[in-house]
Amino acid sequence: MAPYLETVKSFADVPVTDAGVDTLAFLEASNGLVGLFDLLGSAAFTAVQSDLKGNITKVRTRYDAAPQKSATLEELVKNEQGEKKQTATEGLMWLLRGQSFTCQSLLNAQANKNEELSAAFTKGYEATLKQFHNFVVKGVFAVAMKACPYRKDFFSKLAADPAGGAALSQEKVEEDLAKWLAALDGIVKKMVNFYEKEGYGKVL
Repeated sequence: MAPYLETVKSFADVPVTDAGVDTLAFLEASNGLVGLFDLLGSAAFTAVQSDLKGNITKVRTRYDAAPQKSATLEELVKNEQGEKKQTATEGLMWLLRGQSFTCQSLLNAQANKNEELSAAFTKGYEATLKQFHNFVVKGVFAVAMKACPYRKDFFSKLAADPAGGAALSQEKVEEDLAKWLAALDGIVKKMVNFYEKEGYGKVL
């Protein structure tokens, strides 16, 4: 075992070329983002996790059905355009929204070292997902925000090796997380622009 960010694929390692964002690498890194919620240690985030997992599955199912046409996220979306049901295209849109929420929340936490996670995640939610949610779902998220652990506990978990090995320094955790988030933010922005250019409307 190793500290969390060393056990999952970083978004910084997802190839982004002229053809677009590598689908399989993106899905692998997305699974790592889902696991991050386990470190937040609250059942209140189960709904968030299951939503992310469900949307990852929709994109993966499409990839498995048409791998030659789905090497990048952009190709996957374009090749699904002519079909009546665009399940993966919609799933990816919601996945990007969930990732943007997580990314913005953690960027807030990094930018404001004295702020607790509950405040950072509340701001992240208000800036991203909230506009797309109905009254009931907003209530679920409000509970989840309040259930965020203390900042120091979360960052300690990010630094720790569950197998009992040496923990990372907080500086190293901050550095790894900053790289991970910057790459994720870049991918989300790239895909949001792509969706809007292709005429799918507002993603965020």
